[in-house]
Amino acid sequence: MATDETPQPEKKPEQPETEQSQDQEHGPAGRRPMPPESPGVSERADADEATQAQEPDSTGHKKDKGADSSTPDAVAEDGSAARPKSGRERLVASLWPPRLTRAQLIVALLLFILGLGLAIQVRSTSDSSALRGARQEDLVRILDELDNRSQRLTDEQRRLEGQKTELANSSDQAEEARKQTVEKEQQLGVLAGTVAAQGPGINLTIDDPAHSVEADKLLDTIQELRAAGAEAIQVNDVRVVANTSLSDVRGGVGIDGKRVTQPYRFKVIGKPEDLEPALNIPGGVVQTLEKEQAKVSVTREKKIIVDALREAKRPDYARSSSQ
Repeated sequence: MATDETPQPEKKPEQPETEQSQDQEHGPAGRRPMPPESPGVSERADADEATQAQEPDSTGHKKDKGADSSTPDAVAEDGSAARPKSGRERLVASLWPPRLTRAQLIVALLLFILGLGLAIQVRSTSDSSALRGARQEDLVRILDELDNRSQRLTDEQRRLEGQKTELANSSDQAEEARKQTVEKEQQLGVLAGTVAAQGPGINLTIDDPAHSVEADKLLDTIQELRAAGAEAIQVNDVRVVANTSLSDVRGGVGIDGKRVTQPYRFKVIGKPEDLEPALNIPGGVVQTLEKEQAKVSVTREKKIIVDALREAKRPDYARSSSQ
C-alpha cells in the first residue's frame, strides 16, 4: 500500500547558547579593558614628546605640545593674528629699555672721569705745543729775551737807587734836584710823545695785500715791542704812546682817530738785540702775521728818528702838589 510522503522544511540548527553569550560579552557593553602598558614604555613616550616640544622648527620657534599648525601663535588687541617678531625686533626688545646694574653704573662713572681727565691733559699739552715743537736755538732765543727783560728791570732799579743816593749826599740838594727834574722831563716827553727822539732800534714793515691784518694784530705787535724794551714807537705818521687806541676802519686801521693804511711801517727805538728776537720767537708776532698772509720784514738800524709828535695837553683840574 502506497503512502504519500510530503517533504517537510528543514530546520536550521540552533546555535549553542555558549556562542551567543560570547557575542554578548564581546559587545560594546561587555568589552574587556586592555591590559596596562609597562612603566618603561610610558616613560619613553613622555620623553619623546618633551623632546619634540623643545626642538625648534625651520623658522627658529619651538613647537608647543598639542599645538595645531592652523592655530595662530598670538592674537593682537584687535583680534587679528599677530605676525611673529623678527630677529631685529627681538634684539631691540632685549636692549631697550636698558637694564643697568649698580656695578655697570659705577664702571660707567669711572670711565667718564677717566675720559674727562684725558681731555684736560690733552688740552693743557696742546697749549704749550708751540714751545714743545720749537728748535733748540729758538728756545735759547726765548731764554735770552727773558734774561734781557730781567736785566733791564735790574738796571732801572739801580738807576733809581743811584738818584736817591745823589740827592741824599749832594751838598746842593736843590741844584741836584733841578738837574734830575730836567732829565726826568726829557724822559717823560719821549714817553708822552711830545718831543722827538732818536737812537738805535729797528724798522718793522708789514705788507698786507689781502687786508687780513686787523687792529688787534697791530696792538699785539705794539705790546710785544713794549715788553721787549721799546722806548719810542711810531706807526707811519702817528706817534704811539701809553693811551693810544686802535680800531678797525674801512681800508685800514684807525690809530687815535687817524686812518693808517698798509703797508704799516714801524719805527722803534730800543735795543735791537732785544727787539728783533722778541718778534721772531716761535708763535710770536712774525709767525702770527705770516699766517694772515702778510709779509713782514725786520731790519736793525743804528739810528732811528722818531719825529711824529703829539700835542701836550695841559690838565684842566690837576695841579702839581708842590705849587
